[in-house]
Amino acid sequence: MSAQEYPVPADEQQRLRDLQRYALLDTPADPHLDRIVRLASAVLNMPIALVSLVDQDRQWFLARYGLEVVETPRRVAFCAHTIAADQILVVPDALEDQRFQGNPLVLQDPKIRFYAGAPLRSPQGHNLGTLCVIDRRPREFTPEQVALLKLMADLVMRELDLRQRSMQCPVTGLTIRSAFFQFGEQEVVRARHQGSPLGLFNFDIDDFRQINNRWGHQAGDQVLLDVCRVARAPLRPDDLFGRIGDEEFSILLVESDLSRALQVAEQVRSQIAGLRGVFDHSDYQPRISGGITGLAPSDNGFADLFYRADQALYLAKGNGRNQIASLVAG
Repeated sequence: MSAQEYPVPADEQQRLRDLQRYALLDTPADPHLDRIVRLASAVLNMPIALVSLVDQDRQWFLARYGLEVVETPRRVAFCAHTIAADQILVVPDALEDQRFQGNPLVLQDPKIRFYAGAPLRSPQGHNLGTLCVIDRRPREFTPEQVALLKLMADLVMRELDLRQRSMQCPVTGLTIRSAFFQFGEQEVVRARHQGSPLGLFNFDIDDFRQINNRWGHQAGDQVLLDVCRVARAPLRPDDLFGRIGDEEFSILLVESDLSRALQVAEQVRSQIAGLRGVFDHSDYQPRISGGITGLAPSDNGFADLFYRADQALYLAKGNGRNQIASLVAG
C-alpha cells in the first residue's frame, strides 16, 4: 500500500457521524488533554505525542506536544491505518515498512521513523482517532509500553466522553437543544449530499406540569426516564434523540422517509399510553402529542425542518392531544 492509500474502516459513515457528534473538530486547546500528551511523551520517552482525530479527508490534532502543525491530509496519516483496526499499531522503523517508506511525513519533516498509536474507541464502538507517540529514529516498543499507551488512550477517551456529556441533559442523558440543532444541521448537509431522506418527530408529554405539582419533581424525573426508555426502543443507532424543553422532545430519523417517521411516532405514542409506574394508583395516565415531517428541497436548513414538525405538533395538541399529526412542505 502506497503513502497515497489508506484502509477505510467498514463502519466509516457511522464513525464519521459519531465523530461529528462529539463536536471536537477545530475546537480550542484543552488543558486536560495537553497534560496527557505531555505525560505520554515523558513516560514513553518520545519527542512527539498527539491526540489525532481522523476526519473525512484529514487528521486534526486535538492536542499535540513536540509538533507545530495542527493537521495533515488523511492520505498520509499513520493514524488512518490505526483506526482501521482495533489494536495498537506499532511501526518500529517506517523506512522498513512498505506502507510508509514513501510517505512524505517520513521522507520530509517531521521525518517519522517510529510510530505507535492506540485507537480512541467511542462507547458506540467507533474509532474516532488515536493517541499516538512518534520518534525521529527507529525504536522498539515493549509490551509494558504498549500497555501504558493503552492506559493513557483510555484517559483521553474519558476526557472526550466528559466533554460530550456537557451536551447532554443531566436527567435523561439526551442531547440538549443547542447541540441537537448543531447535529441536525450536519445531518441535513449529509442527507442532501447523499440524496437520502430525513424524518423528524417532535413530541410533548401532555399535562406534564401536573405530574410535578401533584407528585413532585422526583416523580416527574421518573416519568421523563420512562418516556425516554420507550421512545428509544424503535430507534436505530444513527438516529438522534434530544430533549428540547421541559417536556418537549425531538427525534431525528436518519435516512428515513415520512412513512418510517409515522411508524416510529405511532409506536412511541401507543406504548407511552400504556405506561404505569408512578401512576399505578392515580387517575393520571401519561399521553403524548406529536408532529412529524420530512426534509424538503425548499428547506433552507435544519431550522425549517424543526419548526414544521413543531407546527404539526401544535396541530395535534389543538385537535385534542394523544395523537400524531404530519405536515409536508408545500
